[in-house]
Amino acid sequence: MRYENLADFLQKGQSALAKGPVALILAEDAVEVNSTIRHHARLGFREILLFASPEIPVAPELEETLHRIGHDMHADHALEDAVNKIIDAAPGLWLYYCYNAEYLFFPFCESRTIGEMLTFHSEERRDAVLAYVIDLYAGDLNTYPDAVSLEDAHLDKSGYYALARNDKNKQPKERQLDFFGGLRWRFEEHVPPTRRKIDRIAIFRARKGLRLRPDHTFSEEEYNTYACPWHHNITVALCSFRTAKALRGNPGSRFDINTFRWRNSTDFEWHSQQLLDLGLMEPGQWF
Repeated sequence: MRYENLADFLQKGQSALAKGPVALILAEDAVEVNSTIRHHARLGFREILLFASPEIPVAPELEETLHRIGHDMHADHALEDAVNKIIDAAPGLWLYYCYNAEYLFFPFCESRTIGEMLTFHSEERRDAVLAYVIDLYAGDLNTYPDAVSLEDAHLDKSGYYALARNDKNKQPKERQLDFFGGLRWRFEEHVPPTRRKIDRIAIFRARKGLRLRPDHTFSEEEYNTYACPWHHNITVALCSFRTAKALRGNPGSRFDINTFRWRNSTDFEWHSQQLLDLGLMEPGQWF
């Protein structure tokens, strides 16, 4: 189903927000849009909303399975505007958002659905799931100059760290950290300081008055915590070509980078067990 814009969807497509979890895919360009849709459909999302300009092609068989919403992803605050309007329209619903060429992995996702994971997470009285954005990149930039290749995907197996997240009084916030690593750390001279974090609250339960902020945190501070007070919770990984794509697309960095590979690069196996073994997400109490 196609909608001219978000207002048109909210008027005509409310049935898509009847039951979650619902995936919001925001397409900034045409790179790997189809594979992003297919990946998330396999995870078990009840509905997929694609926010994209009309010029971005989507395979016809996929168009029939999703709700396509016209949206200018290059406008100021395009992400927050889309997500916050859906929050307002669907209080109580589990929502997830990502960009194109990003792929969600959660513990045991090859044999369990996103719905099963969120049922367990809800039982632990949690309304948000912390995601680490793990940079993917092609190993051979001569063959794949835009740094995107599903077949030649690599990631960093180490080099990740966390710092305290301070409040306005410069005191550490409870159970909140800023996480860093990947390409944004290794090539930080090409990345603005406000965009170097790799943590994102990518999965959350909509609530009246809740607001997504430009730094991928929420107005409700408990949503921004990595765990509940009594034990660790599930975390997930968003394996993403977005940073590599941007570094290769920006003239200021493209000619400074001949390869993204280094001594701690490894092939990406497209399996949750690899991410668990590397400590890039954790199952908490879910076994």
